[in-house]
Amino acid sequence: MKEKTAIILISSQALPMAQLLEKELGDCTIFSQKALDGCTQVASYSEFVAASFAAYDRFLFIGAMGICVRCIAPCVSDKYADPAVVCMDSTGQFVVPVLSGHVGGANEWARQIAAILGAQAVITTQSDCHGVWALDLLAARFGWQTACSHEEMNRAIARFVNQERVSLLLDIKDKGTAWLERTLPPYVKVYYHYADIPFEETDLLIAVTPYEYEAPVQALYYRPQVLHLGVGCKKQCVPDGIAEYIEKVMRSHGLSPLSLATVGTIELKKDEPLLKALRERWKQTKVCIYSAEELSGLEIPHPSQKVYEVTGVYGVAESAALKSSGGGKWLLDKQKGELVTGSHFTFAVTLAAEAVRGGHIEIVGAGPGDPELISVRGKRMLEKADLVLYAGSLVPRELTYYAKEGAVVRSSAHMDLQEQFTLMKEFYDRGLFVVRLHTGDPCIYGAIQEQMAFFDAYGMSYHITPGISSFQAAAAALRSQFTIPEKVQSIILTRGEGRTPMPEKEQLHKLAQSQSTMCIYLSASIVEKVQEELLQAYPPETPVAACYKLTWKEEKIYRGVLKDLARIVRDNHLTLTTLLVVGEAIDNRKGLSRLYASDFTHLFRS
Repeated sequence: MKEKTAIILISSQALPMAQLLEKELGDCTIFSQKALDGCTQVASYSEFVAASFAAYDRFLFIGAMGICVRCIAPCVSDKYADPAVVCMDSTGQFVVPVLSGHVGGANEWARQIAAILGAQAVITTQSDCHGVWALDLLAARFGWQTACSHEEMNRAIARFVNQERVSLLLDIKDKGTAWLERTLPPYVKVYYHYADIPFEETDLLIAVTPYEYEAPVQALYYRPQVLHLGVGCKKQCVPDGIAEYIEKVMRSHGLSPLSLATVGTIELKKDEPLLKALRERWKQTKVCIYSAEELSGLEIPHPSQKVYEVTGVYGVAESAALKSSGGGKWLLDKQKGELVTGSHFTFAVTLAAEAVRGGHIEIVGAGPGDPELISVRGKRMLEKADLVLYAGSLVPRELTYYAKEGAVVRSSAHMDLQEQFTLMKEFYDRGLFVVRLHTGDPCIYGAIQEQMAFFDAYGMSYHITPGISSFQAAAAALRSQFTIPEKVQSIILTRGEGRTPMPEKEQLHKLAQSQSTMCIYLSASIVEKVQEELLQAYPPETPVAACYKLTWKEEKIYRGVLKDLARIVRDNHLTLTTLLVVGEAIDNRKGLSRLYASDFTHLFRS
């Protein structure tokens, strides 16, 4: 969502700078007491600010700090309601957040403005200066809920920035908890079970949890959206008081309603008044409606033949909760209630499968070879892994140097699939983190399908981190854009037909008819056959490149034309780690992209 911004130009000599910021930031209006081109004239800065303080998300004063302070002073309320206010000098050297540095975003905005101008952002907020977490922003940043009052939050922040003894409880996992673990300050100790926390050595507890605890010290609770509620009810069930009843039962079992992510039920119940009431009560939740077919076949704790005869499933509440959580952990199996005679209802709660702490496998794309071309996420996965299983000679061992001390690093080059599975499952079953490291991008000739089938069969948690593919590395090494405006707009990633047959419709000579840029993998050993097929569609003088071990220390690139492709490969003894590139896009410098046409409208201007 765009933020409405007022630029208050106190110093008219800074007008060009204000106009530059207006273009870069978007949705800005420049105000000046002088009549200047492109500015809205105001009679008084202080009167304008007083009348408009609540109408703008951000104010940028360009000029003296004193004027800025006197203008906003009568309007200041608190950091949770005030807009972001930034002041910069008329020469564009210093950019200073004045009000709402964290919650209003003035600190980050000052950094953005400074980056545009090449200026220095002067940040005074203590947590920013020390590079520690902004506790008052974590909930919004990661989609968590918190019932913490402003006063409680401020007390927690004071303890935190003063580096008192802090314990961090993470009994679930999500993107936010992973970030906290990765950026852990030295004075914060992390725990994964409440019972393990030494409260006699703790001044502040920070907990990311759907569970309710009564800590003996000051506690700051963040509620991640990881609980899934399934609901069933009698037709036209009276909803009065049911949401409150469900909350009471959840709390009696140590579960926080603030962590509810979804409310699920069967399609038969989608128009029930109860569902509408629950949606209104828990506005943070998403309503999930499932057909009987989607819920059938799920194993639930309390199947009912009677319910099956009416709905087609053996339990609406439990089935919907299990479905919404992705087969997660049972926290509250079927509960029955009746607050109004004849208005029976049932509900159940599960924990999202992806939030359950335990083993996990991350399939990571290592990139084409250069250790610096792995993604930032891929590097982080390697740094936290307990086991790194990498693809032998296809992945440079230097990449495994990112692994933490004590991690097990093994090559799969001499393992069959079963041996690989056995090793990964051994670590997984111990609740450890496994990285399966593949060359390039694992989804392109990465042989991960069999592994995923195995993980699925055992209900294992896994995820794919993409990587840079060798075809992208080839474009960079060749200094070529693989698409030519109005001539070549497609890139084909394929392979020649060797021991593995190609589908009839994907024969090279048929694909070549498009005259697209072709990147041909795993085909150096059958290059004569590849050349023969390509010559059926491409002219003999079509540019080609044989790219050997792209981005490795041993990288070699041989250019030529199609009629000489086989000779180039054979004469240079190129092997399976060679990518063949064919097409007019190689070294092409002709054609003007629409991006630079005078009538082109950029997205941010539309």
